[in-house]
Amino acid sequence: MTLNCNGKLLDLSTPKIMGILNLTPDSFFDGGQYQDEKSALFQVEKMLTEGATFIDVGAYSSRPGASAISEAIELSRIVPMVKVLIKEFPQIILSIDTFRSRVADACLQEGAALINDISAGIQDDDMFLVVAKRNVPYIMMHMRGTPKNMQQNTEYKDLLIDVLYYFSERVAKARELQINDIIIDPGFGFSKTLEQNYELLQKMELLQSLELPILAGLSRKSMIYKVLENTAQEALNGTTALNMLALQKGANILRVHDVAEAMQCVKLNDHLL
Repeated sequence: MTLNCNGKLLDLSTPKIMGILNLTPDSFFDGGQYQDEKSALFQVEKMLTEGATFIDVGAYSSRPGASAISEAIELSRIVPMVKVLIKEFPQIILSIDTFRSRVADACLQEGAALINDISAGIQDDDMFLVVAKRNVPYIMMHMRGTPKNMQQNTEYKDLLIDVLYYFSERVAKARELQINDIIIDPGFGFSKTLEQNYELLQKMELLQSLELPILAGLSRKSMIYKVLENTAQEALNGTTALNMLALQKGANILRVHDVAEAMQCVKLNDHLL
């Protein structure tokens, strides 16, 4: 499996790491840490040095119960940072974490390489049109509702069948517009109970039937720290354990806060194959 990111052909037969850069004041783990240019540049340089292939930049908190912000606020947070990152790191492969087509388009115009959409195009009907126009890779995640109400949408007849059907429908719609490079994200922590998150991880290899790259975003989430009875700040070891399992289940990309530890998972997993 390969991805074309700004003319760079990436081979996903060896899993890749996506480092997280949150520009929000209220993200569940690192909210407020990287809102100024200096701290953001330091963190991005650190993640790239540690082995991140992608940097995923987001300016809209998607934690459970998060309040909505205006499109204008999201644009004001993210576009200036995209410009700075492209200038300081010309070879960077920037992923834009947004469900808004105008935000996606503005960032792609500045040199971002792919879009990471938690709503798979459902929240904004123009998202697929922008991705198709720009001809960039597209990450679509499974979620019901919005971050504010998603945890009230956790009833499924059969979790895995419902998730597979969701992706089949969204992928078909994207293919109609000639969106070629599609990555699927099962959406751990989104519209799922604690038990459902672990069921999804346990059966994640079934998603390989879609024959698309799989992104796993488990980093420091409540499904880890609630079981361990600690906090997001104390959930690195648990994250590493589940990242290793995700790789065994077929993950091609790990989206993480802690790049060095995730890279160790990839290297060790490579020796198990």
